Parts: sequence; structure tokens; C-alpha cells
Amino acid sequence: MSSIPNTQYAVQLTGPGEMRLNKEKPVSELKPTQFLAKVEAVGLCFSDLKLLKQFSGHVRKSPVTSGLSEQVLSEIPSYVPGEKPTVPGHEVVCRVVAAGSAVKEHHTGNRYLVQADYRAWPTAGANAAFGYNFEGALQEYVLFDERVMIAPNGDHYLIPVEDTLGASQAALAEPWACVEDSYVTPERQTIKPNGRLLIVAEDGHAIEGVAKAFAPVAKPAKVTAFCANTTQREAIEGLGIDTEFVPAIDALPTEAFDDIVYFGAKKQTVEALNSRLAARGIMNVVLGGRKFGAPVSVGVGRVHYGLTRWVGTTGSNAAESYTMIAATGELRENDRVLVVGAGGPMGQMHALRSLCAPLKGIAVVATDFDNERLAGLARKAEPFTRANGAAFETVNPNEQEIPGQFTYITIMAPVGALVAQAIGQASPGAIVNVFAGVPAPVCHELDLDALIEKRVFLFGTSGSTVEDMKIVLDKVRAGTLNTNASVDAISGMAGAIEGIAAVENRTMAGKIIVYPMLRDVGLIPLAKLAEHFPAAAAKLDNGQWCKAAEDELIRSGV
Repeated sequence: MSSIPNTQYAVQLTGPGEMRLNKEKPVSELKPTQFLAKVEAVGLCFSDLKLLKQFSGHVRKSPVTSGLSEQVLSEIPSYVPGEKPTVPGHEVVCRVVAAGSAVKEHHTGNRYLVQADYRAWPTAGANAAFGYNFEGALQEYVLFDERVMIAPNGDHYLIPVEDTLGASQAALAEPWACVEDSYVTPERQTIKPNGRLLIVAEDGHAIEGVAKAFAPVAKPAKVTAFCANTTQREAIEGLGIDTEFVPAIDALPTEAFDDIVYFGAKKQTVEALNSRLAARGIMNVVLGGRKFGAPVSVGVGRVHYGLTRWVGTTGSNAAESYTMIAATGELRENDRVLVVGAGGPMGQMHALRSLCAPLKGIAVVATDFDNERLAGLARKAEPFTRANGAAFETVNPNEQEIPGQFTYITIMAPVGALVAQAIGQASPGAIVNVFAGVPAPVCHELDLDALIEKRVFLFGTSGSTVEDMKIVLDKVRAGTLNTNASVDAISGMAGAIEGIAAVENRTMAGKIIVYPMLRDVGLIPLAKLAEHFPAAAAKLDNGQWCKAAEDELIRSGV
């Protein structure tokens, strides 16, 4: 490690709202299973801001609860749970510069993209994560331990990246993968096999279609039921599954059921069932020809963070509700797409991905309250619109009405009222993608009658997988996706904290890429790059960031 410095520049979070640029953070010595990587580029993310505000209260900052022993964790200096200072930054590409004697797969010179969600190592409320309870990439060098980076199932949290891809191109595969995940994740379309099923029936409703909704591979393991009469009880017993009948809904445990089938239309009952739905659970509302007649409070935050789903039927057959569920959240031919809050970095990605979709008849309407952001997005969208024969327009809702109804709606602002609004804007059979991270505890009143009558599928996703990142990299290699299209500014370490403030204050519409090796370079919007690095600015691709401009920046700035 003689060519590696003893200290480095690093952005450190030391408490809620407490952030500093440490110019003398030690570069850790390696133990046998550890390796050191030099950070080439890291993107700033709104999630970095969430960690800054919550710090040890963030679910990903809590200790690892299983899979890795206390002895192993104590040997990793970059493991920083709880109140320990951490380094944010999880959208990164890096290169191994030193490796311990017992490292088997991550060799000096290897270049990697980091999958930040360490799904094999759970915390109390989520998973361990790079840039949270393991130090991230807003520093010049980052330490990894091979015992963490290879999961027991063989998953690798470091994805090899070839030198032909630019650093920002590769680093931005991480946020683009979160977008990709929301379109490609498979959805469950049956009652969960071997799961926990709750059936609740109001008086006057027949129990129909439950067995037809079972998965072919297996029935639920157990049924819990609350019903109004003997006929309903006999129908439930006829399912042939071990069943517990309970005297009251209030006695039911919270987040305990993978499927809740509710035969009825009483607002207070379905609202009481809200909290009983487990993560990844499905709430199936069987109206039986009746209506709620009023908005119903729904856990919209858990649709995103808990991957819960709400479906239903106006009829009496419970199996019909599951046919509302799309196989994935993918676009379809001739979709008329609304991206609500499209002016920010992730909103831009959704709009651009829609325009790049290899589908006929795609039309995208992008909304934002900031005309300058909308104009910037329109410039980025123009070549994709022209190349793919799609339609694109921008709308500022403060200045004009959003036109018509839509078959696909993506919500980019974490506001429950926008979910309610989307149901009114949805065409029959529409998909509503709650991509924005509405806080998990948030409930909001929705028109469930309209959602069910229109057969609108409401879903959300959070994070990405290794496979999502590989899909994005393959698209970049094939030239069908330009991750750099979302870049609006670059920075060295001197501008990283200003960059995080820009994310918070929405002063940059697109992504900010930090190059840690450029220690003393401040935050520079691409529109002002020529004032600081004219040779790099001359390499821009029609004003957009690209590998040639990046290479020139690094040559000029180091």
C-alpha cells in the first residue's frame, strides 16, 4: 500500500443534520479478507439526504441482526452502525487498488459497480447497505470485506464493469436500476402459496372464488377468519385448510397476513384491516355489488416501502380481483404515460426510459411546477422522442390543466394526495406506479370504489437488485440507454456538500456526479463547465455529459 496515502478527503455524517468534509480521514489498513478500492465517480442521491436527516434513526443505519457474526463485523472498520460516523454515497464505480492475502475473487485492477442493498444481511427494519451502516463512496478510497460482498446464495454485491464504459455511465446504473426495478419486478397474481390468509365477511356477502385464487403450486398454510353467519363459516371450512375463527378484528395481530380477502364495503372495517396486511401482502376487496360511498384511508406509504397491493372486484368472486394485477409494472404498447413531478433526477429517468421503450404508440406527459426544469427535460427528451417515434409534452399544473386520462401514471413526489388524484386521472385498466417514497406510516384517503371499478393496478417498489443493474448495464452497452443523459453537474470533493444541498433545495434538475480524486474542485453545472474546464466542455455531446468529457475533466483536474 506504499502508493496509497495514509489519509484522504471524505464527507462524513456525524449526527442528524451534521455533515463535514474531513480532509484527514484515515485510509484503513487491510485485514486478510479485505480489499481497498479507489472511487472513480459517485452520484448524489436524495436518499443521502434522508440519511443525513435521520442518521441513526434510519432503518439502514441500524446493526446487522443475522448472517454475519459479531466477531466478523468487529474486524471491518467500514462497518459503522448506530451512532458511528458514516460516509454516504451509494451510486458508485470503483477500482481495486490493494487486496488482503485471503481475498479470492476481487483482484487489484478489477473495476466494479456496487449493488448497495446488501439483502443477505438484515437489520431490524431493512437490510444492511453500502453508504449507510457500511461506509459509502463520498471518499477517495473505500474498504470492502469479501465476507460481506459475497452472499451465502452466491450473489455478488460488486458487479464487474469494463474500462470502455465511463465512470459516470457505470455509477448511474445504480439509480437507473431502481427505476428499472419498478418496471420489471414480477407481481404475485394469486393468493400466496403456503402463506397466511385472512378472510373477513360482512353479513349479506357470500364467500365465493377464494379457492380459484389459490396458486397452482400450493394452498395457504393457514386461514384466519372473521365472519357474520354460519353459511359463511361453512364456506370457509370447505376450503379444507386449518382455520382459526376470531371473535373480533381488533384482536388480530398487525402486519400478519399475506392476503386479506374482504367481502364487504364498510369503510371502518377495511381501514381496520389496513394495519393487518404484511409486507408484500395483497388486500382484496370484494364489493359484491355494493360501494363504500366515501373515500377510504389506505396505507399509501406501504405500497412503496412495504410492496403492499390493493385490488378488488365489483362482483362477488374473489378470484376476479387478482386478474387486476399486472404481471410486472412494465409499459405496454400505446400507453399514454403521465410522469408526475418529472423535473427531478429520478423523474427525468422515468420519462426518458418511457421514451426509450421499444413499444409502439408511447406518449409521455411530464409535469413539474418549475418551467426551467421542464425545459431542461424537454431538451434531453428530444433526441429520444425523434429516434423512437414517441410523443412528448411538458405541463406546469400551475399554468395549465393536465390533459385527459392516462393508461400509466408514475408518481415522483412523496405526497399521498397525488395517489388519490392519480385514480381520477387513470383510464380503465391503468397502472399507477407509486415510485416516490411516501413515508411508510402515511395513510391517505383514496376512492376505492373508482379504483376497483376502473380496475386500476396500484403498485410501488423500493430499491433494486443485482439483476436490475445488469439489465441497465446491458442497455448502456447496446446503446439503447444513455445513463449520462440525466447528468446536470459535476464536482470534486470540495463541492460535494454543496451538491447535497443542491439535491435538498432542488436547484439541480438532474444528477450530480462527484469525482473524489478531484479534491479541490467545487460544484459546477454543465452549463458553466466551459468557465472552469474549457477543454472538457468542448468534449460534451450536444451539451450532455459523456465519457470523452469525463476523461478530459480528469486529465485537466488532477
